[in-house]
Amino acid sequence: MPTAVPEKDAGTRGDGPGGPNRSRHMSVLPPGTGKTAARIGALTVCQAALVVGFGLLITGPARNLWPLTAEDNVNEGLVRIRTAPLNALSYVGSEAGNTLTVVAITLLSCLALLLVPRLPMWRQAIFLAVAVSLQALVFLIVTESVDRTRPDVHRLDDSPPTSSYTSGHTGAATALYAGLAVLVLSRVRRPWRWPLAALLFLVPLAVGTARLYRGMHHPTDVIGGTANGALSLLIVGRALFTDRSVAAVPSPRPGTEHATARTVERESGGTAVIFNPTVTDEAACENLRGILEEHGHRAPVFIETTADDPGTGQTAGALRDGASLVVVCGGDGTVRAAADALAGSGVPLAVVPCGTGNLLARNLGLPLTPADALHAALSGAPHRLDLGRIEGDGLSPTHFAVMSGAGLDAAMLENTGDRMKSAVGWPAYALSTLTTLRTPRMRLTVRLDGAAVLRRTARMVLVANVGTVQGGLTLLPAAEPDDGLLDLLILDPRGPGGWMRALGVLMRRRGRNTRPTTVDTHAPGGSGTKGIPVEFRTFRRAELTFSAPQSRELDGDPVSHGRRLTAEVRPGALTILLPAREK
Repeated sequence: MPTAVPEKDAGTRGDGPGGPNRSRHMSVLPPGTGKTAARIGALTVCQAALVVGFGLLITGPARNLWPLTAEDNVNEGLVRIRTAPLNALSYVGSEAGNTLTVVAITLLSCLALLLVPRLPMWRQAIFLAVAVSLQALVFLIVTESVDRTRPDVHRLDDSPPTSSYTSGHTGAATALYAGLAVLVLSRVRRPWRWPLAALLFLVPLAVGTARLYRGMHHPTDVIGGTANGALSLLIVGRALFTDRSVAAVPSPRPGTEHATARTVERESGGTAVIFNPTVTDEAACENLRGILEEHGHRAPVFIETTADDPGTGQTAGALRDGASLVVVCGGDGTVRAAADALAGSGVPLAVVPCGTGNLLARNLGLPLTPADALHAALSGAPHRLDLGRIEGDGLSPTHFAVMSGAGLDAAMLENTGDRMKSAVGWPAYALSTLTTLRTPRMRLTVRLDGAAVLRRTARMVLVANVGTVQGGLTLLPAAEPDDGLLDLLILDPRGPGGWMRALGVLMRRRGRNTRPTTVDTHAPGGSGTKGIPVEFRTFRRAELTFSAPQSRELDGDPVSHGRRLTAEVRPGALTILLPAREK
């Protein structure tokens, strides 16, 4: 079910002692807290058993086996290379994992997560605090369960009264600094997030190396500590960020009226914000809320998309509840899902690009920064754009705003993982294309607007409402989103020369407004279709039938393979807010 930033329920106006007002204070913790805590607890028991089991193995049956028999050589070798500068450097590294250091940095980081953003990042603060605490708990259990003496070398630090296994410094450093690195990568959008995250990931390695250098642990103690910290991060991170069984309910501003997704204000026509939580964090939502309120949109309702419903159901529900404006924060898939529900409604859409490709925003010339995009939309005026309606075998009727296709383009999208897109952005598509260039040529028939059937071979077929794709490459230069037509591209290059000619055609046609029926750079003046690497068509209705099931996509999202696509234009079906300069 979609979740929303809760607003004041219209049914909580009773004043009696047993009335609805009383229930508003009964739930202190977010829904799902107990279930998540139980899951974390059960997995922590498994984590402790695993780390203890490894410790008993290396101190018992495996202690006389290689590489454990070589551990003393490692410690003795490090003693031989000691120097005053290295001693000082190792002291700094060791102190980075010291208990007081870890506790202080954890507390300061959690306070910063709660106090610095306009909307407290409770989930992130809990993630860090619980991960560090869990590894400490498991460390105590392990040291009581596994008795291992420290290396028989001169130690540069006083020996604490705990077992050598595991390295508590390394475990704590892994949970803290690697946890901070995860938060940096997931929350920071600046270019420097990568070097900062890399430095944070290196700190546990430096701590572990320092502990070995100073003679405090065996190498397997450091490995066990690293595993302990990493498992704590994995368990807590999965529970809070992947499973998301604990509802994320941002704290309301004083004086701000709140409601559920079912209570969009009917009196004045409320504002619904449909957002993809994987690319729109709590701080971004709060920032957008402020911008909406600046433009007079009070008490906007924030509704999360889910894996099962990427935005269509949430938008349809908002329309039923009287929404007069729908703001969509996400990538092209989220925008497409919302547009499917908005088609023909006349309710304006404001696009806030937060995805990887953001092709609709790019083709419309919208700002690509979320805050700037929302400012521009709310300062602009409504315009009517076309949508494409499409269906096929295994594909229920739906709409697209950008393009749909089959073949190479769809295979490329199938092979581009979410992790790669998050890591490098739209160049991930280019990298994936290199692995899909050998996608087999397909045979298909094309019927446009009821005319005679055309028989073609192709590497890729695109049905488009706009013309520019990832990386700024314009595949259909004459495509316009408000001309009452859709554009068809059939790409069928043969060999390296064909690919070069096709690319040349596309580059030469950039910026032109004419729509050629075909462009034949392989056999000028020839008739037929053999050897034509690029073919352009326009239509109002197209029926595509493939000889074998093909990869297919809708606005950048892969859909089920199939042998048929039927597309038709719906002129002016989508009302969208565009800056005043747009026409």
